[in-house]
Amino acid sequence: MDMKLIIQLTVSPGQPSSISDDAEVFTLVGSDHDAANLVNQKEIHWGLFEDSLGERLETAGGRTMDSDKADGEVKDGELEENKKRSVDGGKGSSTQKKLKKDKVVAATGKASRSESSIATGAPRVKPELTLPIIPAEVEHSILEDLRNRVQLSSMTLPSISFYTFINTHNGLNCASISHGGSLVAGGFSDSSLKVWDTAKLGQQTGNSSLQGENELAPNDNILNANAKGRSYTLFRGHSGPVYSATFSPFGDFLLSSSSDSTIRLWSTKLNSNLVCYKGHNYPVWDVQFSPLGHYFASASHDRTARIWSMDRIQPLRIMAGHLSDVDCVQWHANCNYVATGSSDKTVRLWDIQSGECVRIFIGHRSMILSLAMSPDGRYMASGDEDGKIMMWDLASGRCVSPLVGHSSCVWSLSFSCEGSLLASGSADSTVKIWDVTRSSKVSKSEEHKNGNTNRLRSLKTLPTKSTPVYALQFSRRNLLFAAGALTKIA
Repeated sequence: MDMKLIIQLTVSPGQPSSISDDAEVFTLVGSDHDAANLVNQKEIHWGLFEDSLGERLETAGGRTMDSDKADGEVKDGELEENKKRSVDGGKGSSTQKKLKKDKVVAATGKASRSESSIATGAPRVKPELTLPIIPAEVEHSILEDLRNRVQLSSMTLPSISFYTFINTHNGLNCASISHGGSLVAGGFSDSSLKVWDTAKLGQQTGNSSLQGENELAPNDNILNANAKGRSYTLFRGHSGPVYSATFSPFGDFLLSSSSDSTIRLWSTKLNSNLVCYKGHNYPVWDVQFSPLGHYFASASHDRTARIWSMDRIQPLRIMAGHLSDVDCVQWHANCNYVATGSSDKTVRLWDIQSGECVRIFIGHRSMILSLAMSPDGRYMASGDEDGKIMMWDLASGRCVSPLVGHSSCVWSLSFSCEGSLLASGSADSTVKIWDVTRSSKVSKSEEHKNGNTNRLRSLKTLPTKSTPVYALQFSRRNLLFAAGALTKIA
């Protein structure tokens, strides 16, 4: 008996289209939304570490505030006595102005303290990972930064230091800034990774004529990617374009990922490559250190995210579930979760211990390019290719507020240290500062009454001349660092 194979073909009019261009393939509808809602019912713990550095500083700060309060009561008594004397002496007006000024300062301090307590009021959780030991000198340095931190609010915006790459010839793919702002790294299409020490920017090299080749080179905050005098440290090892770079929390290590499907660990002290991590089968788009270092996460074209540790060359966890490229990755503040953004237009939250997806965030209409976690771990911000930013509540899995204002890709997001402000950097060559406290508290009824509430939540827009913003980073002292490549000189 002969067997026959019957093939049925359906011919559709028009030009053929690839699967990756079919919007319906990556759009969750109907039953998929129900599945997402089912996932979002899982319990998560979004709090901060028990006995963290911030908690220790808060305890110490409480004692300081009590002493300051006692001193303030003494000063109030002196002011009252001075006021009586001034009234008797006919100089009441100047003292009255001083009293009003003191009241304003006190009110501002109260407001900043209330906003700074956003992170400190978070619940405490136990870490699921074995955490690395922080050296005593590093811990002392961090505590010193925390003590000198500037409290930001909608009334007190951050100072910004912007680093501009020049002569990149469209070869810069990514930029990264260390937590203290002392180092800036750039990943390039020629497979190179370059690191600048910001303390040496603008200093004369051995041959002063080398800097004379470009008028912009001697200026501070200018990073010349093509300088013959080499004002940077060159790292070579990748065999393809470098798409992501990230500094360790203490600045002693640097991670880079490439189209060659590998991740490399570099020492910024030895200026050498230490490890090459292999596991992904396709280009690695993003890599991020955990908030405490040692562990890191990667995102790849192979539709997976992976968790690694510095001392092992194989991944510890593989997170699979996205329907397309995983484009960006971000750690939660307590290191128990990792968020991933994908070209399938969704953001997922994964449990580190089990490797299980515990949240699916649906709402974007284009690929997600950037993620940021609030310091208290309660909220997450995501930016997409269309320039839209969405603020999510991790507990419920729902969008708290969309932030509209950018006209192009949002490449970088960063929360201020107390969580009251969000900075966004875009391909539209602007940095925007958003009021997080107001954005997260506006009710739906208020949104309907005020049709343009999103724009009101943008506190400030800072345009560059012609420099798309690649990276943003709040330092521990709440100074905002930014970096981008100059596309043209007007």
